[in-house]
Amino acid sequence: MDTVKHLPGVLTILSGLGLGLLALGTRIPAAPLVGALLGSTLASLIPNLSTIHWPTGTRTILEIAVGIVIGSGLTATTLQEMRHLWRPALLITVALLAAGIVIGWWSSRLLGIKLTEGLLGAAPGGLTGMSLTGEELGVGATVAVLHTVRLVAVLVVMPLLVRLLTMGQAGPPGDS
Repeated sequence: MDTVKHLPGVLTILSGLGLGLLALGTRIPAAPLVGALLGSTLASLIPNLSTIHWPTGTRTILEIAVGIVIGSGLTATTLQEMRHLWRPALLITVALLAAGIVIGWWSSRLLGIKLTEGLLGAAPGGLTGMSLTGEELGVGATVAVLHTVRLVAVLVVMPLLVRLLTMGQAGPPGDS
């Protein structure tokens, strides 16, 4: 039956859409992305449900869409600010890349995961970009899990740390 053939895809899409929309009600940044990821993962874990195979070109279309969303956020003002921020941006990028390589290699050796998984899982990229990169190298699901855990942990812990570390400091100008 044709309906049974499409059931895994429909369930996956509905699960991802459902949890993605539910996540909108939370205060977690990138909540729809994380919700959709969790929803579609839960659907894929249903026993005896066949794996879905996306039509050829689907990933390419989604990568282009993600590139458009990210690129549209870069404005002339953002680029002007880069005149003043290029040194910190370069320092942070080099430090994060070095840390990602060390942590990825170390995780691979110490925890017995593939080097590719360790390097991409520890890379300082976002969940979407690194998962798509991992998908191209055959480790997309693992990289998505590693980045999801990192993202959720950082989104929960970092605001608390920032408040703790900046306690007693004056806020931004005009903030009283």
